[in-house]
Amino acid sequence: MKYISTRGTDYAYTSAQAIKQGLAPDGGLFVPETIPTLSKDDILRMTTQPYVMTAADVLSLFLDDYSYDELRDYCTQAYSPEKFGENPIPLVQLNAYNEREHILELWHGPTAAFKDVALQLLPHLLTAAIRKTGESRKVCILTATSGDTGKAALEGFKDVPGTEVIVFYPSDGVSEAQRLQMITTEGSNVHVIAVEGCFDDAQSGVKRIFSDEEFAATLQEKGVVLSSANSINWGRLVPQIAYYVASYADLIAQEKIVYGYPINIVVPTGNFGNIMACWYAMKMGIPINKLICASNRNKVLSDFLRSGKYDKNREFFKTNSPSMDILVSSNLERLLFEMTGHNGAKVVEWMNQLNMNGTYSVDPMTLRQLQSVFVGGFADEIGILKTIREVYDRCDHVVDTHTAVGFNVYGRYYSRSGDESKTIFVSTASPFKFADSVMDAINGNGYSKGRSSEVIIRELAEESSLEIPVGLANLSEKPVLHDVKIERDDMQKAVGEILGV
Repeated sequence: MKYISTRGTDYAYTSAQAIKQGLAPDGGLFVPETIPTLSKDDILRMTTQPYVMTAADVLSLFLDDYSYDELRDYCTQAYSPEKFGENPIPLVQLNAYNEREHILELWHGPTAAFKDVALQLLPHLLTAAIRKTGESRKVCILTATSGDTGKAALEGFKDVPGTEVIVFYPSDGVSEAQRLQMITTEGSNVHVIAVEGCFDDAQSGVKRIFSDEEFAATLQEKGVVLSSANSINWGRLVPQIAYYVASYADLIAQEKIVYGYPINIVVPTGNFGNIMACWYAMKMGIPINKLICASNRNKVLSDFLRSGKYDKNREFFKTNSPSMDILVSSNLERLLFEMTGHNGAKVVEWMNQLNMNGTYSVDPMTLRQLQSVFVGGFADEIGILKTIREVYDRCDHVVDTHTAVGFNVYGRYYSRSGDESKTIFVSTASPFKFADSVMDAINGNGYSKGRSSEVIIRELAEESSLEIPVGLANLSEKPVLHDVKIERDDMQKAVGEILGV
């Protein structure tokens, strides 16, 4: 299988080339030329096999310059019980008396966020890609994070030979637990830098660095090539497709549905990568009725799905679901390319309008296609807290603020539509990562004020009977190893200094 750019450049790349480069040379995102399909027999076989094999099965359809044995070995190492427990992606029925609602817990990895499912695997895929492409240069993983990708990338790539990892995060745009996770990371090849501004500032800065041909040439002379751990990298996105396929097979295995029954999937959405992976799973043959795109108060995606107009020219809000505090959703470009029949010229026009004017509008046909699959909605901070309490009271299940956005949006969709389809809620982070907000929701707003993070986390464990994730225990006692803060215009300079350019 070959990969092409969403900007329509004719040249095609192998999967190893796409994973190594991260971003296409023309600034576009890599997508497969064609989407492979799963048969009924394929999906039914997955109902009786461990997740490692299902993940390898899905990956092998997209990454055909990797052998199946390679992929199975990588998945076995990435999803070991030492890292994820016995089941990396448990699918749990929320309430014994309600067979409609299930939750897909994606936060059982080392950093307690869904990004681990991809970022424990990506180092294996990338180091193999380096070998397969004959690359002799050092690979610098350059990443912007709204909170979770950063630590997951650092954890996945720390001390991996032949790599350097640089993570930029918005200085006031992540939770305290997320910040402490990043700035206490050990590793000889890791660098964590706070950027004045929001996630979009950090993300746009990273994209500018990738697209600077002069800087790339300078790095080439120094024996360095850039790659990414963000979901703009296909190697980050393809492992996420696998868990949507597996979740459908799990519903069949649990005898909640029979093959062919269409389901709804609710995804808290910021950069559009996680829900984009779900769309690819649907195109592979997973029967999906609606993809529910749940946003927080930075509701640029919700507005877009309603009107067809993408407009980032709006007030930016720092919310209690900070990983979704995003106004430029990069992976939407992939969906637009797919929805327009791989019309790169149209995508370039829209992206140029976004860069120049901060807005673009899709044509009516594209909007109709979007609305036939996607439902958009948003929740504000008060709604999020109310939803956490409501889910806890109704299901005895504690969810984090991002997962609560999904429940909130779905609740209104269900009330309007009466849609009784079985529904999977994607749970993207452990509630312990946002313990202050979760405990405020359960015990009353302001409850966490004046309490230390350790006290709040311990109380949440007692309240919920959940085990505190190892990666979140005693964070404040760990030494701070990364304390650099820069202006957003100094990002390239910082990268150059780290790489000796």
